[in-house]
Amino acid sequence: MRSSGPLTCLLRYTLAAGKEAEFELYAEKWRDLIVRHGGTHHGCFMPRAAPADTAFSFAGVGRAGPDDVAVALFSFPDEVAYEAYRRGVAADPECGPAAALFSGTGCFLDYERTFLSPI
Repeated sequence: MRSSGPLTCLLRYTLAAGKEAEFELYAEKWRDLIVRHGGTHHGCFMPRAAPADTAFSFAGVGRAGPDDVAVALFSFPDEVAYEAYRRGVAADPECGPAAALFSGTGCFLDYERTFLSPI
């Protein structure tokens, strides 16, 4: 497991039913904050219907994922830049209103965070 160099953060959200529009607004606000504080945002992705006739490449191993999951990916050059982002975003006056979009709407039920390194 690598602990130096670039890091990418993968956030996996379980969406609240009927709150997709609220989640999109929440995701847009956080995308702007991440970019403002030195990150590269690779996008936030929400579920959609699968294309017709999508067979799995490895029969018996693959399975369809849940339809209530959204993911976001963003990166920083290193841990120092990530730590600077965390400090900077906490002091940003737009952080509170962005976080309030979650607490006010309940647009997701939970989330998990994974730190990744490029290979």
